[in-house]
Amino acid sequence: MEKLSLTVRLARPQDACHVARVYIESWHDTYPGVIPTALLRAMTPRGQTARWNAAIRAQSREAVLVAENDKHGIVGMASLGPARDRGLGFDGEVYTLYVDPSFYSRGVGKALLTAGFQVLRQRGYSSCVIWAHAKNNARFFYEAVGGRLIAERHGKLMGEPTPEVAFGWKTLALAVRSPAR
Repeated sequence: MEKLSLTVRLARPQDACHVARVYIESWHDTYPGVIPTALLRAMTPRGQTARWNAAIRAQSREAVLVAENDKHGIVGMASLGPARDRGLGFDGEVYTLYVDPSFYSRGVGKALLTAGFQVLRQRGYSSCVIWAHAKNNARFFYEAVGGRLIAERHGKLMGEPTPEVAFGWKTLALAVRSPAR
């Protein structure tokens, strides 16, 4: 697929409904049969817009980024800040990274992660961890851009067991792959 021309920037309050749309659509595409259906059904545009509006307005701790294209608008989002589990030896964390399913494999995730690492560096962080559901195919993306599997844990979502895996970057740089020959 053709890569998109993208701008990645800090989200503004008026972006909250678009961030919510990307977040919901990505969850609905990624997690059916993986997480409780009730959780997916409970994700409403109104509720998620309020959630992301609050996060965007309070960006002192958590930065919210959007990837936008001139023609298609906001096609991806990410949030990041200090690591929530410092015991892993990483000081920064990408909390969320989601791409509109219509734009998978077009460079949106990589652009968001690159910009996210830059924001983490600007905020004084030197490394990063990302937790993902163990059955989320994004894990292959994280590995392809240099993330190393560093930990596993088992939590619960709505009472259901939820296996997660962590990927870590000791330096805030993505792996550069040589083109296939």
